[in-house]
Amino acid sequence: MSQVNNNPFKYSDTNKRYHTYDYYLKKRFGEKCAKIPLDAGATCPNIDGRCGTGGCIYCLGGSGARLASELLTVREQYIKGKEKLSSKWNTEKCIPYLQAYTNTYTSPFVLRQILNEVSSFEGAVMIDIATRADCLDDGIIRVIDEMSRIIPITVELGLQSSNDETAKIINRGHDFDTFKEGFYRLRQGAPNVKIGIHIINGLPGETAEEMKNTARSVANLHPDLVKIHLLHVLDGTRLGQMYKAGEYTPMDRDEYIRVVCDQIELLPADIVIERVTGDGIATELLAPEWSKKKVAVINDIDKELFRRNTYQGKRQVN
Repeated sequence: MSQVNNNPFKYSDTNKRYHTYDYYLKKRFGEKCAKIPLDAGATCPNIDGRCGTGGCIYCLGGSGARLASELLTVREQYIKGKEKLSSKWNTEKCIPYLQAYTNTYTSPFVLRQILNEVSSFEGAVMIDIATRADCLDDGIIRVIDEMSRIIPITVELGLQSSNDETAKIINRGHDFDTFKEGFYRLRQGAPNVKIGIHIINGLPGETAEEMKNTARSVANLHPDLVKIHLLHVLDGTRLGQMYKAGEYTPMDRDEYIRVVCDQIELLPADIVIERVTGDGIATELLAPEWSKKKVAVINDIDKELFRRNTYQGKRQVN
């Protein structure tokens, strides 16, 4: 019997034993959607001095870096991204993704302008906003809530780790209690909005058990989506300097696969797992070398879940 037919996980129509983003989008919008990263010119309170300087130690200019779009408007970026993805995915449905830096670290007026603009883009079926939990004041949440009644919105919050000592090491700029406060404020103030949480495995000094504790903390918050990342060492970052000085050792491939599978088991089945690893910027990647073969890593995560005869939520603690 094939893995698909023998798959015990209910939120799947493939061999995947976790709730994939593709499955979620197909159920919600009827087909695959192209997610298009955009740089709307935001900055970050962890860079400009409000809560820190220099950004997180792994950051090379915001999530996904400052896109190569200094001379392009947001609309031009969207059109260019849509054209690029048209050869990969046969779909007209797109998700404008405000990815670079902290996109709610602005005034409600400016955020409303940006959201109004991207909601009008051809083919846009949902807006995705990347930000921090400490940049969600009442005015910002009100704008997001109002816009969510016009077009579906997802807000992605960077947690990385629920361990406050790790947060200090990576220079995140706020503790876990502050994160939870922002999360619940958004949940209550914008009930139609889907909330995603980012976590990173392989952060300096963290053990496998601490990474699993982060998954447990996220499970207790019960967001709508989770992104699981591998920590990439990029040249030009503080982490890159640590790596070159022998002060940081990247996570081993086999351990990463084990930990991700452990985390998947701990996350409730209805939470969408948007990704189980990520891409480093190829031209700046110092380590780990094995991360370049992303598809192979994802396949081996699938194999490990099958080998264990397990699936998302199997070890969820209520």
